[in-house]
Amino acid sequence: MQKFDAIRPYYDTEINAAICEVLHHPMMKALMNFTFPDVADEVWKEQLKKTHSIRDFQCNFIYHSVQQVLRNSAEGLSTSGFEKLEPNTAYLFISNHRDIILDTSLLNTALFEHGLVMTASAIGDNLVKKSFLKSLSRMNRNFLVQRGLPPRELLQSSKLMSEYIARLLRRENRSVWIAQREGRTKDGNDATHPGVLKMLAMGAGDDHQLHYFKKARIVPVAISYEYDPTDALKMPQLLAEANNEKYIKEKNEDFMTLLSGIMGQKKRIHIHIGKTLDTEIDDILAETDNTNKQIQALAQKIDDSIISNYRLWPTNFIAYDLLNQSAAFTHKYTDSEKQLFERRLELRIDANDPNQLQSFLAMYANPVFNKLKYGTIE
Repeated sequence: MQKFDAIRPYYDTEINAAICEVLHHPMMKALMNFTFPDVADEVWKEQLKKTHSIRDFQCNFIYHSVQQVLRNSAEGLSTSGFEKLEPNTAYLFISNHRDIILDTSLLNTALFEHGLVMTASAIGDNLVKKSFLKSLSRMNRNFLVQRGLPPRELLQSSKLMSEYIARLLRRENRSVWIAQREGRTKDGNDATHPGVLKMLAMGAGDDHQLHYFKKARIVPVAISYEYDPTDALKMPQLLAEANNEKYIKEKNEDFMTLLSGIMGQKKRIHIHIGKTLDTEIDDILAETDNTNKQIQALAQKIDDSIISNYRLWPTNFIAYDLLNQSAAFTHKYTDSEKQLFERRLELRIDANDPNQLQSFLAMYANPVFNKLKYGTIE
């Protein structure tokens, strides 16, 4: 098991020592004071000292942190599809990805409330460069995706991660969350990158890759926010890509985006759990024995589920109509909702810059374009 030490979360036997090590860190104080604003520091410190498992840490502390985030910056979390999941069963959740921390935190909140197995979740090591954040992520059952490696090392890292994910699913009965592509979707176009599936397939061992995926119980997850709390922060990268320029992140950009995602206004949030891909995999096996085509077909099945089940909000329809200078979806929003969105737009970008305006509106409108292709808008 030492082979996974560079990427794995803490074991339960390590949790108490890890907590005690960061107990007096100012960021732990800030997190706990945010989570329990009316509780004296000594009270939560004593409770943390008695914590000896990841589950206890998640249920007694992180769960309440998420509830506080929802109270302060959202107008409710709704869910659908969780009734299709079986208790005490591990699933491979492949999800669209909007927010660095919240996507997985909200999914685990919902899994916990439904009495289901919570996930071990992939997180880029670029997001946890600060020692406290790395420790906190390991206490919250995150495993590290190693970024920025040269090709040979990247291949070895991918093999290691795929083996670790297979171990979690098969031997530890632990669900896993992974994004459908590297990094967050910044332009609203959710699409599964075949490279993610190829990496996962490395963990198949002697199994055929599709038989392995069937045993892994792949569940597509669609998460949608009425307002993306990091929409303005995504603009520089979108604009650079639109101009075919290489985008270089500012120092501490990831950390600022992480904070903005947690504290920024989101309004309503919805998570939909798709059906476990089972007969869909049988269909792919019947259609082709070409491994690359199988991967592409599986990516398409995941996309079909995520896009079809994505919850559209008034903001999406407003952006679509503004972008197209149309009134196609005026029945989907009110005048006050439109005014609120336009006010947000004015405050967060230079609306006189056509490139900024187009990129901002497309970020919200693209989910509408994508659902129109499926004919799933009533």
